[in-house]
Amino acid sequence: MDAVEIDRAMRLEDRNWWHRERRALLARRLRRLGTPGRAVDLGAAGGGNTRVLVDHGWQALAVDCSEAAVDHARSRGVDAMWGDIRNLPLPSDEFDLVVAFDVLEHIDDDAAAATEINRLLRSGGSALIAVPCDMRLWSARDVALGRERRYSRDSLSMLLLDAGLTIERMWSWNVLLRPALRWRERNGACRSLEEPSPLVNGVLGAVVRSERILPVGRLPGISLMAEARSH
Repeated sequence: MDAVEIDRAMRLEDRNWWHRERRALLARRLRRLGTPGRAVDLGAAGGGNTRVLVDHGWQALAVDCSEAAVDHARSRGVDAMWGDIRNLPLPSDEFDLVVAFDVLEHIDDDAAAATEINRLLRSGGSALIAVPCDMRLWSARDVALGRERRYSRDSLSMLLLDAGLTIERMWSWNVLLRPALRWRERNGACRSLEEPSPLVNGVLGAVVRSERILPVGRLPGISLMAEARSH
């Protein structure tokens, strides 16, 4: 992600429907994990997800490869450090949870990054992972965000299994808005992250929230979510 996109994402993080609903999804998964422990949030940007971890009782560390992002997270009271996800200066077998939302797709050697996730986890520890899915959705926005790829279920499964993780659940997220994204692409409107009007922001958030009760997790979406466990 280039510097302009990082700055824009940080400014929008607290109010944009995408970030808000992604944090709500994270909170729901945390409530199912049981007793909080030590967690690391990889590709943490401004620390929005890290704060969700802390709010749910986790001892959480934010890690990002952008010094600007680390500084921003620290300015918000988040424990943060710079790090390359392919080779992290953190001890092995020390964390009960690793969160990696929208980070693996930015890494040239995503196999090394997935292996690092497994290395950090204690035996039985969990990884919560989110990636953009389906190369048919590839657009200029993916390029602007510095993505290397989008994933299929098969490619994400192989990546995690080869890293030594056991996949417990994989599902699609943002399924109902996929047709709108494809329409934007066909019409050349899929540009960098923008702040919608309050009305549009509310409508988009409501559409995504409806997926909590609708059985759409197996249908093609915009993102893939995975919950995996270390041996």
